[in-house]
Amino acid sequence: MTVPAIDFASLFAKSPNPYVVVDRDLTIVWMNDAYLAATMRRREDIAGRPMFEAFPSDPDSESHRLLQASFARVLRSGESDELALIRYDIVNAAGEMDERYWSATHTPLTDEAGELQFILQHTVDVTELHGLRRLRDEMGLVRRADAIQSRNRDLSEERDRFRMFFEQAPGFVAVLGGPNHVFMMANAAYRRLTGGRELIGKPLAEALPEVVEQGFVDLLDRVRAARKTYLGERAEVLLLNDDSDEPSRRFLNFAYQPLIEDGEVAAILVQGHDVTDEVLAAEGQRLLINELNHRVKNTLAIVQGLAAQSFRKLDGAQDAMAAFDARLHALAAAHSLLTERNWEPAQLAETVRRAVEATAGLDVSRFSFAGPDLTLSPQTGVSLAMIVHELSTNAIKYGALSTSEGTVSIAWSLEPDGDRAAVNLEWRERGGPPVTPPSRRGFGTRLIERGLSAEGRNNVALEFLPEGVRCILVMRIEHAS
Repeated sequence: MTVPAIDFASLFAKSPNPYVVVDRDLTIVWMNDAYLAATMRRREDIAGRPMFEAFPSDPDSESHRLLQASFARVLRSGESDELALIRYDIVNAAGEMDERYWSATHTPLTDEAGELQFILQHTVDVTELHGLRRLRDEMGLVRRADAIQSRNRDLSEERDRFRMFFEQAPGFVAVLGGPNHVFMMANAAYRRLTGGRELIGKPLAEALPEVVEQGFVDLLDRVRAARKTYLGERAEVLLLNDDSDEPSRRFLNFAYQPLIEDGEVAAILVQGHDVTDEVLAAEGQRLLINELNHRVKNTLAIVQGLAAQSFRKLDGAQDAMAAFDARLHALAAAHSLLTERNWEPAQLAETVRRAVEATAGLDVSRFSFAGPDLTLSPQTGVSLAMIVHELSTNAIKYGALSTSEGTVSIAWSLEPDGDRAAVNLEWRERGGPPVTPPSRRGFGTRLIERGLSAEGRNNVALEFLPEGVRCILVMRIEHAS
């Protein structure tokens, strides 16, 4: 059966229901006869005139504000809006203002591209009904209508506010619905990240096809099946954009959060931050640090070569050369520890243990270590490593490690003081030969006593007790209170 063509323009023109059409500027562009009858106007008097000029009202009145707000919501959201009840007085045939009550629906009319062009107002004169309702106030009908309209207005404003906050969120946010991960929402940051592509209503695999082979669709499937949040840290992703055929390499910190409704995963919330600049800066820093490490190692090798040539020409300088070489190796070991950590703060325990291992070798089993987990700045770490090397060397030559029964304990503690703290480290030798204070201060002793002197309030106290050498180091570090 063939459906006959319908002339909707004629249909609306002859409808007994009042209809009027306004453009985006709220200028009246069309109305039917029923509208002219309801408003007691002639077509030529209102056609082409702004709505609030054709039907004037006090801009500060509730009537004006309600009608204007309803039009504004349609223009802003692209969705229909209703006024359950509005008082809007109009001029009658005698030129006097009539108290009138209306119920109105505002419907957006869009073009083929989906852009809002006009608003269709369907308005009904409910003045008589309102008069009857006045007589039945005890039933609360009008109050309920007003309350519903007020709640709807509040909800609409809250929705608009949420959309504004969502759109302006600094991180990228999107909501993917259903098993095909269809874009339900995506804020400005997400659209910028994906090159401004059309996303809403499209499955992820269609909207961003390049991410399929990179495993992100499979990852979303797993999140949906397991109902568990997934956190990605510095995840690399290649994204296409309109400016180039080559994908852009980005690094993202993100979360896939399943949203549960009625016991089922209704959607997945995607949120995160683009940390590409941070990752690239870290890569650049690593390259610079590697270059620095290479140059330092070359410098240490040159110093070692120069020292060997210099000491070779001096009679009886073998012991001095050996001591210098050992100190240089200790410095190189401390530098290697910092190199492994890209010159970031090093753990105190690891710094001490490595310095001992580099000097004492297998005798490290005769050491005990005790203290909390603490970090040291690179400068303090190097100084501490050199001091521990000198103490270990002296213990091997003259102290506890020169006998088979001697031991060394290294213990440290923390004394907080606001955003600073004092680290007290004690070196204590036991079981070695009786100790007598040296008659002179050699280079090693001076290095121990002055190794931390250049770093603010740090200090070192060296005691030659009969039962064994005792050394107290006080180091100032940053401390989170």
